Amino acid sequence: MADIHRTHYASQLGENTIDQQVKVAGWVEDIRDIGKLVFVTVRDVTGAMQLVVTGNAAQSAKETPRQSAVVASGTVQKGKAKDFAVEIKVSEYNVLTPAVNPLPIDPTGRVESSLDKRLDCRPLDLRNPKVSAIFKLRSAGLHAVRAALREQGFIEVNTPKIIGSASEGGANLFGFDYFKKKGFLAQSPQLYKEQLTLGLDRVFEIGPYFRAENSHTVRHLSEFISVDIEAAFVDYTDVMYVLETVIRAVALEFEKHKEYAQAPVSQLSIPDKISKLTYEQCLEQLAAEGENIKFGDDLSDSSLRKLGEIHKGFYFITDWPTDLKPFYIHEKLDNPKVSESFDLQFGYLELASGGRRQHDPTKLKARLQSQGLNPSGFSEHLKAFDWGMPPHSGWGLGFDRLMMVMTGAQNVRDVVLYPRDSNRLTP
Repeated sequence: MADIHRTHYASQLGENTIDQQVKVAGWVEDIRDIGKLVFVTVRDVTGAMQLVVTGNAAQSAKETPRQSAVVASGTVQKGKAKDFAVEIKVSEYNVLTPAVNPLPIDPTGRVESSLDKRLDCRPLDLRNPKVSAIFKLRSAGLHAVRAALREQGFIEVNTPKIIGSASEGGANLFGFDYFKKKGFLAQSPQLYKEQLTLGLDRVFEIGPYFRAENSHTVRHLSEFISVDIEAAFVDYTDVMYVLETVIRAVALEFEKHKEYAQAPVSQLSIPDKISKLTYEQCLEQLAAEGENIKFGDDLSDSSLRKLGEIHKGFYFITDWPTDLKPFYIHEKLDNPKVSESFDLQFGYLELASGGRRQHDPTKLKARLQSQGLNPSGFSEHLKAFDWGMPPHSGWGLGFDRLMMVMTGAQNVRDVVLYPRDSNRLTP
């Protein structure tokens, strides 16, 4: 059995390694047979490298099925091909796991496959550098989110994904039998994160959530990753600022990773300050476009698309009618019909929603009743409000949609490893 421990990745090979003995590993991408000499392109997660195989190993190299996992030892020498500054003159070549050809998709991307076919073969699809670059960026983006929030004093938490009742009311939840009781998959950490401000002051969570909505579009998923924050003793303008810093941190992180240049990164111009547009200003702009909407009506998809044509990038829609928002959203003190709330948009696409929360238990119970919800069903949540609940505000950001915007992807499934929607439950 060959030793599988490599000494170098492809990205670590350069002129400074010439004449060094190295051991590399990866998958075979191309083979060029010119008689006694065989050139093998091997790719790993960091890039491609060229092996020069001669002697007894040449025959094995010629017969290696493409995409097989291999390990090779040899000496680094100056490359003769324009694509490789250096190459490895191989002294030992071993096929660890041969790939079974023909493969269901071409992971080099030279032969295009449909998105559905690629998703069916996602592990193989990730060998395409353009695809893997998206998920390297995704990892970098999550790191940036965590760093930006920790810098502002937020504590990372983990809340349950299995719950005993609808957390917000009105949403379609996935239900199942839970030890002879009824259980549900959480649609958000909303109520938990509010409770946690009681003792932890500022909290955030990055986790999966679930909505049983039969919407098969390029932007909807049944399982999605949400970034949620909640903070005590701040209002909705404060947490809008926090959201701006997070968006900017992700964009700056993407700019730093030039090695992921093969990913289709959207060239976004993110201003120092994201513009704010009130709900009523939206109605005025839509009226100027010939679409008249009464105060209190929600903005339809077509309305948001019209606004997206006017506002091409990121912008906030603020001060929504209180009746359009969930029971926990706080009203404006000088106008109870309007709430201290906001949505973050990118064109027509909603990325985040948030606002100041109602911390007065009497008003909270009244809001539940006004929305046709029974306060007794929220007793576990409401009891925390009798223990000195601080005023608090927060938001939830759809990270998959943010990735879609940041990479310029046309379908959210392009930026999710194993998407789940109304049609897809595998792989």
